[in-house]
Amino acid sequence: MELKYLGVRSTQPIDELDTFPAPAGLGRVTMTSDELTALCPVTGQPDFYVVTIAYEPGPLCIESKSLKLYLWHFRDRGLFCEQLAVDIRNKVVATIQPKACTIKLLQKARGGITIEALSEYRQGSGE
Repeated sequence: MELKYLGVRSTQPIDELDTFPAPAGLGRVTMTSDELTALCPVTGQPDFYVVTIAYEPGPLCIESKSLKLYLWHFRDRGLFCEQLAVDIRNKVVATIQPKACTIKLLQKARGGITIEALSEYRQGSGE
């Protein structure tokens, strides 16, 4: 197991996730961050999110520092909330091959409206 980012000073966002072997008997992992931002693809204004990543591990788990750096890379990208949820889900599924995965994004209120987007994956169901 070689972790690229844990214990290393990081000054740039990344587009990958570090992983480690899932311990035997682990049923579910939930990771939450309120430090996710992206840009509105229409106005260019920043949107602020709370992201919750919940998964039933397959062979691997996500290392948390790399997740923080990965989420950082969305800061300058123009994405609607719904697409952002799908993009994060696709990266998690491709990287750790979980049995199941749910990404929940809560876009903080702008103009009095909050948005919640949910993107799920279950092994064997396609998407």
